[in-house]
Amino acid sequence: MAVYLGLDTSNYTTSAALYDTAQDAVMQAKQLLPVRPGEKGLRQSDAVFHHTVQLPGVLSRLTLPEHLAGIGVSVRPRNAEGSYMPCFLCGEGAADMLGQALHVPVYRTSHQIGHILAALYSAKAESLLHAPFLAFHVSGGTTDCVLCEPDAETLLRITPVGTSLDLKAGQAVDRVGVMLGLSFPCGQALEALAVKSTRRFTYRPTMKGCDCCLSGLENQCRRQLEDGMPPEDIAAFCLTAIGQVLREMTLRAREACGALPVLYAGGVMADVFLRSRLELSQVYFAEPAFSCDNAAGTALYAALCGEGERLWQS
Repeated sequence: MAVYLGLDTSNYTTSAALYDTAQDAVMQAKQLLPVRPGEKGLRQSDAVFHHTVQLPGVLSRLTLPEHLAGIGVSVRPRNAEGSYMPCFLCGEGAADMLGQALHVPVYRTSHQIGHILAALYSAKAESLLHAPFLAFHVSGGTTDCVLCEPDAETLLRITPVGTSLDLKAGQAVDRVGVMLGLSFPCGQALEALAVKSTRRFTYRPTMKGCDCCLSGLENQCRRQLEDGMPPEDIAAFCLTAIGQVLREMTLRAREACGALPVLYAGGVMADVFLRSRLELSQVYFAEPAFSCDNAAGTALYAALCGEGERLWQS
């Protein structure tokens, strides 16, 4: 039996996880960073402070084994030049200290690859690792469609295919949610509001090739609120629009890259209301606990690096 620890200190969640290779089981612990009512996010200095305070408590909720086989940690948002965010230093520093104290290897990866691996595991789609596939990372910081290909050095070679040229999907969700009086982050509350709506909406995405533009969506929702549209209808319109945008991005990405399987990951994809707008063939979704920010993917990354291809055989 081998057990691997994963750490992830993203912009809004302190996360730790254990992956037991013998049981193929993940145990997670996580805690949202506190955001003051009415605010739409955190400064990086505040995020670093809160991760520093929260990480020991989050780790204490996991029962660490007597021997760890390795530690996985996210150290950057993406595996791309210039991709950097100070909050990831908290997890990286903790991983380095634990690795030195326990004499175990530390495996570094990106927050994005962590999301993709957690989604693959949750969707029971691990076999996709052995061939090219498309993946969406949809959150407050990204609305990205990427081509994923097996890579001996980084596990997955990531090639950008499409992105949002302005507002990200998670930002749209949170801005509309705050507009409606919901607490940040607004995803769950906005979905709960949307399911109360009996109206059905259509939305024409603004596209430039495989890229999308979402800033107009926020403006439309603001006008709807000013015109007196009920909050549940505005919520349903917002999520329907995002679903239509992701659907169009998927179709265009498949035109560009071929009819590949598609994996949807990231916190926004925990929204079941939104997923129902993406009824396409060969698509995979993670359970909500593995869609939102989590350290499961970094624990899985460490296990894949430590165990090699024998861990997830097709």
